[in-house]
Amino acid sequence: METLILNGSPRMKGDTASLLELLRKLLPGEITEVRAYSQKISPCVDCRYCWAHAGCCQQDDWLLVDEALRRCDSVVLASPIYFSELTGPLLSVLSRLQQYYCARAFRGEGLPFPPKRGGLILTGGGDGSPRRAQETGETLLRQMGCREIFPTILCHHTNTTPAIREPGVEKRLQALADFLKR
Repeated sequence: METLILNGSPRMKGDTASLLELLRKLLPGEITEVRAYSQKISPCVDCRYCWAHAGCCQQDDWLLVDEALRRCDSVVLASPIYFSELTGPLLSVLSRLQQYYCARAFRGEGLPFPPKRGGLILTGGGDGSPRRAQETGETLLRQMGCREIFPTILCHHTNTTPAIREPGVEKRLQALADFLKR
């Protein structure tokens, strides 16, 4: 089993990181983690190369994501919520999924990888709603071929309670790991 984790957090020791650390211990097999804040991945620039060609004209660390998507069985998106949305760098990285949409929409091709299972982990505090981040995350998981998506693990009280200490979070992470292993 191989899992791709797309991490949208800037903090190496923050709430999102603590949940991913536990999840990695629960998952068997190989895990590839891409950190949106540290990978050198440019956003889609709508050059329309992918309307007629496979892949993307930009040659950068996206190739690591593309290779992992072709190999992995499951994908986990993990992000803090900023202003009711996934973090900007994560959205920027995942704008490169446009090439797979264009393959279907303009070239009549399918996804270049098999169906997967997906999971979404969101952390945050403040007074905004997580609904938009959840909808965006699920849309992005579907664009990566996730036909089955586990119910979102949401820790939305991190201003007062560290995500890893939220009641029931370990049990929910175990259930996510079990879902991804099936």
